[in-house]
Amino acid sequence: MALTEQDFSAIADVGVRVGVNLQPGQRLWVNASTAHAPVVRAIARAAYRAGAKDVRSDFHDDLVTKIRLSEAPEEGLRTFPQWLADGLEAEAKGGTAFLSVIGSDPDLMAGVPAERIGMSAKAAHQALAKFQPLLMSHKAAWSIISAPTEAWAAKVFPGRSEDSAMHLLWQAIQQASRVTGPDPIENWHAHIAGLQARVRWLNDLEIASLTYRSQSMDLRIALPATHRWVASGQARAVGYATSPNIPTEEVFTLPERGGVNGTVQSTRPLSHSGQLIEGIALSFKDGRIVSYSASRGQEALREVIETDEGSHYLGEVALVPVDSPISRSGILFYNTLFDENASCHLAIGAAYPTTLTDGDEVEGDEDLLKKGANASMAHVDFMVGSDDLSIDATTKDGRTVPVFRSGTWAKRL
Repeated sequence: MALTEQDFSAIADVGVRVGVNLQPGQRLWVNASTAHAPVVRAIARAAYRAGAKDVRSDFHDDLVTKIRLSEAPEEGLRTFPQWLADGLEAEAKGGTAFLSVIGSDPDLMAGVPAERIGMSAKAAHQALAKFQPLLMSHKAAWSIISAPTEAWAAKVFPGRSEDSAMHLLWQAIQQASRVTGPDPIENWHAHIAGLQARVRWLNDLEIASLTYRSQSMDLRIALPATHRWVASGQARAVGYATSPNIPTEEVFTLPERGGVNGTVQSTRPLSHSGQLIEGIALSFKDGRIVSYSASRGQEALREVIETDEGSHYLGEVALVPVDSPISRSGILFYNTLFDENASCHLAIGAAYPTTLTDGDEVEGDEDLLKKGANASMAHVDFMVGSDDLSIDATTKDGRTVPVFRSGTWAKRL
């Protein structure tokens, strides 16, 4: 039986009331695939119940996107509609909130040359150079929720009937997104309180660096003196708290741009721009990626790392225990929104200004670089957590404090 608008009412409500925390009289911009039309309708109803002034839907079709990337001339791939970039910037500066619905086929772009995908992505990044920083700095409210599609369900649950796979994936999404039970909003408030307790503990430690050790990692990451740990439910520059990712289990900060040394291998596949990248291996010296490889998707990984100079550095350090609900489910989602919340992860590319104590004052990439943070058009998470991972913090006063043992928090709060 096909899922209906009513099936998505709880996750739509969480996306509106917790994700973007829509304020009375605010506009909402919803970005989604045509496959997710019932979800968008549920979001519109939830938004108007929350007092939205207006809800606008921006639909795209995944297969049309693939056709463009496969068949358009290169000149077309190197362009992006300036009217759209200008409109998004104007909406963000005018106080509009942005909610995306994701859930595409992890193998959607199989067969499309990675360099063509890279051309289009770079054109979009360049055109949106004034819009994206408003999101990265949380000067505009934004969030992401997810809903199943047939192709995604078939990837996660191969061998199942179409109906069975869709049911199982939707059930897993709801559990991971904490929208089951009689009061999902209260579920989220309790969850956020737990994440914020962890934020306070990490910030109170005043960490100078982190040392990761496991069978797949031997890495030391220095943190800027003005770093801060953040998580869902944090107060934002926009003026109120938001939860950008639904689901989320992470507590994260940024590395010092030139302060990453050692080696790391990914522990889960990365689904990026409709392509799967597996077996990522990176080596760092003084912050910079000096060698890289992948057992699958080498060209896709190359396009990520060669985006610009900043994509040769890291911009995010995120801690997620292996006993998180998503990890305990045992499901590999082939979707970064979920898989990154089952595992500690790092991000190639741009840092979030909000992970600096004075991040609200950041004005552009030069400011970020002066503060020891990384700037890039790219921001791509990859998973590194495992059940043998140990992380030690070296504090500013020289103490060594266990942060992770056997893949989970060394201290229970």
